[in-house]
Amino acid sequence: MICRSEYSGIFYQITRMIRFNENNEIIQEDEYRAIIVGLQWKGDIARSMDELEGLCEADGITVVGRVEQSLPRPDNATLIGSGKVKELAELCGNMDVDTVVFNDELSGVQIRNLEDALEVRVIDRTILILDIFADRAVSPEGKLQVELAQLQYRLPRLTGFGRSLSRLGGGIGTRGPGEKKLETDRRHIAGRIDDIKAELKKISRTRKIQRAEREKNEIPVVALMGYTNSGKSAIMNAMVGISEKEVLSKDMLFATLDAQHRRISLGKGKDFILIDTVGFVSGLPHSLVEAFRSTLEEVRDADLLIHVVDAAYDNRDFQIEVTENVIRQLTSKDTPVIMAYNKMDIAPERPIDATSNEAVYISAKTGMGMEDLAEKIGEAIFGKMIEARLLIPYDQGNITSYLCKNGQIENIDYKENGTLLTGRFKAEDLKRYGNLQDDQ
Repeated sequence: MICRSEYSGIFYQITRMIRFNENNEIIQEDEYRAIIVGLQWKGDIARSMDELEGLCEADGITVVGRVEQSLPRPDNATLIGSGKVKELAELCGNMDVDTVVFNDELSGVQIRNLEDALEVRVIDRTILILDIFADRAVSPEGKLQVELAQLQYRLPRLTGFGRSLSRLGGGIGTRGPGEKKLETDRRHIAGRIDDIKAELKKISRTRKIQRAEREKNEIPVVALMGYTNSGKSAIMNAMVGISEKEVLSKDMLFATLDAQHRRISLGKGKDFILIDTVGFVSGLPHSLVEAFRSTLEEVRDADLLIHVVDAAYDNRDFQIEVTENVIRQLTSKDTPVIMAYNKMDIAPERPIDATSNEAVYISAKTGMGMEDLAEKIGEAIFGKMIEARLLIPYDQGNITSYLCKNGQIENIDYKENGTLLTGRFKAEDLKRYGNLQDDQ
């Protein structure tokens, strides 16, 4: 019996267990059956509960029931109150449930009390998201970032650990809660957190060197941002157009975790780096945002952001708000943004862009509008092109070379007094070399 994610250290993975025979063939795959629970104590939770169910499905958990409780404030001992806990315990028994997933973050004491009363595994939204991230992490950096977030989540909950935080077999998580053992565990976790942070700083320094090299070579950076499953990876694949360089693109939450980089060429020497970043979700654990801050630095330093929106999703305004809040946290500079409404091939109607940003309507799946997106990207990072004729003296060949590289040249004609370039040029280049314009 093995767990899907073996590198996760002392943090127990809640996902399915798989048994193999001697020929390494799957002979049994155990899936969890869960009830999701939400506490309505501020605002409407229907949308958040729908999302929680989607997160469960993304992690291979079958949701068989849904419970909502309304209280003026969360109960300190069980979050939902003792009466509701008894009802939930009966429901778990009747529906053959082995897991209960809470929409709100639970304290260690609450997890322990709930597991004692329900006699099933209890996890919260944060544990669920961390587990999905642990399963999807591929690069060494991604694995370190997930482990850091897991340890930061676990550290304040050592005194109240339960089934969901214990590890199969011995070791940390199954030890008694004696003061000496708790202190040993705290030191062990704190030491590992320091080690991971040091490793991530080294990786961050390497990334800074790479960014400096790109800046030296004047290669702009464009970052794809958006809610999870909005189609960022599909857009990257459509822009790359080379199958062997495609990134994972699936219709599931958090299909992409590790940041992906691809060099895109618009022709005429207009190249840029396109970055596919991790998607966002409401209630994203603060520890996870902090752990991934080094990766998300790419967003902070980008020359242009593409905010990808699922145009076919009913509550897209909510997803836009969540993403924009994260963008505001990550960057303080006034980075230009293009709103890209994706999945227009299945959207019931054309969304009305409520922002002041540039908007483009596309379908990465069918290719609809992708040329418009490429054009808007080109205008945003290379400047709008203006038709003109420039006569460059032969003794200023460096200007001719520059304009041929950075403009869209339609015709080159060698005149008696210089090289006549006909085409489209950046506005700033025309301003700089305006005295060379040929009006004939």
